[in-house]
Amino acid sequence: MTIVETRGVDAVLARARAGLRRLGPHEARTAVADGALLVDTRTEAQRRVQGELPGALVIDRTVLEWRLDPASPDRIPEATGYDVPVIVVCRQGYSSSLAAASLRSVGLRRATDLAGGVEAWLAAGLPVTAGPADIRL
Repeated sequence: MTIVETRGVDAVLARARAGLRRLGPHEARTAVADGALLVDTRTEAQRRVQGELPGALVIDRTVLEWRLDPASPDRIPEATGYDVPVIVVCRQGYSSSLAAASLRSVGLRRATDLAGGVEAWLAAGLPVTAGPADIRL
């Protein structure tokens, strides 16, 4: 029996997305209205150009797992349990898929992402603001 190893970022992305039910922009907005956490991982420069997502928590990708893991001493107050629904957003919906899969590996079983990222949000005509952002360090 031959084992085929799939390499490359596209393979990693496909494996990450295999466990997700990704949301469209309107689904994400509804989920946030129902209590899901919307987590924006875009850079400050990207947010300045594209706008801020209403109600989003801005968390740098480098600390995302620590801020959202309910068992972490560095968690944010909203990280109250492993059942909290989390929707990760990036610019185009690629790094958010990897981040959502990472959150699932930490135990946040309801973590997912916004398919198409903020670009899809904007294309759907959903609102953005000029700020201020709710930045969580």
